[in-house]
Amino acid sequence: MTKIKTAFLLLLVIATAGLFLTNWDLLKNVGAEEDDHYTRIKTFAETLSLVKKNYVEEVDEQDLVYGAIKGMLSSLDPHSSFMQPKIYKEMKIDTKGEFGGLGIQIGIKDKILTIIAPIEDTPAYKAGVKAGDKIVEIDNESTKDITLHDAVTKLRGRKGTKVTITIVREGLEKPKDITITRDIIKLKSVKSKVLEDGIGYVKLTQFQEKTANDLKKTMRELEQKDITSLVIDLRNNPGGLLKGAVDVTSHFLPAGKLVVYIKDRSGDKKEFHTINGNRYYKDPIIVLVNEGSASASEIVAGALQDWDRAVILGTQTFGKGSVQTVIPLSDGSALRLTTARYYTPKDRSIQTTGITPDIIVKAGVKVEEKSHPVIREKDLKKHLENDNGEEQKEEDKTDTDINEDKEPDSNQESDKESEAPTDSAEDKDIQLQRAVDLLKSWKVFRTLPKAS
Repeated sequence: MTKIKTAFLLLLVIATAGLFLTNWDLLKNVGAEEDDHYTRIKTFAETLSLVKKNYVEEVDEQDLVYGAIKGMLSSLDPHSSFMQPKIYKEMKIDTKGEFGGLGIQIGIKDKILTIIAPIEDTPAYKAGVKAGDKIVEIDNESTKDITLHDAVTKLRGRKGTKVTITIVREGLEKPKDITITRDIIKLKSVKSKVLEDGIGYVKLTQFQEKTANDLKKTMRELEQKDITSLVIDLRNNPGGLLKGAVDVTSHFLPAGKLVVYIKDRSGDKKEFHTINGNRYYKDPIIVLVNEGSASASEIVAGALQDWDRAVILGTQTFGKGSVQTVIPLSDGSALRLTTARYYTPKDRSIQTTGITPDIIVKAGVKVEEKSHPVIREKDLKKHLENDNGEEQKEEDKTDTDINEDKEPDSNQESDKESEAPTDSAEDKDIQLQRAVDLLKSWKVFRTLPKAS
């Protein structure tokens, strides 16, 4: 299968399998160390000066500093990183779930900027852009060797502004110019429908600021359609905001229930409880998970499992049990720093172990498709160890016999893409069909008369 790196929610890729807090208190400690702390960076200052003065070509001092910071954070765990101002700005936009743009998913295919798919009812969709179109120019500038980040930057912009893309399409004799007026693109993190037998289906693709509110509206619509049970699909959901995970869980548990707690290196704990009041969904629930379900997804699945509120079905989850705090810096850049571990209500650390489903159901792979290796947190170099001494369950270890320094990315089609179908026909989705069968059986058994 051709490797494709998609840029849909590109900058959330950095946050893939991520869990985020914004903790301004951490800034108070900057500069509070003793003076000898600064003597330790003397070597760095000397090196910076020597490189700037003697390197064969003129260098930008800011580039050197940024490079050094990136190197520093890369020596920690796989989820700590440095965000330059543009990257940080884009991350804030993406977590809000909307931005000014065209409404296309793009990627690099065979070293050419390619449209993976237009998003329905967006400017690109209405302009006739099609999946597979190759973008060879943006505003008359060649896209040869362009990076995904640079492409996203060029395509995004204020509502009402225009951008011209030149595309090459199979069947067209020559490249075609398409001028598109940008609009506000709202990314849906909640999708829903009603399956057979009154079974509701909700898919959460990520945890944004608006996810919980969108879920609230979705649940009301489903309940108006008289659903009697629910499937929550968290497959390939890389995570997102901690608050989003807590608020989502609040739709399925009574108020005041512990959802998750975090613990920093000093042992200080902070608990997060459901906050929804008395209204929550009370009928049977099955939660679908796989190796692409990470962080915030694991919080939701773990809480519902620990409180015996839902049956978890699928394959072992990714296993990321750490919290990243985003710390803004004075020049508009920011640090994403791992500052704590999180734990389920029953004190389980998910780090490197993940959530073990109550019912193991592996996704089917078509015969003509090549099976891809599965990567989880424990396969990443420099990952944090599970401080509870827990290990991944043996039954699922055979899927993870690899060791690549590559962070998972549910927004990318690559050599580690999940086997779980996300948009395939329902009758080909083995995990979803098993969930439907179980809920139908559940309904039948509840109506059986008691033995006399």
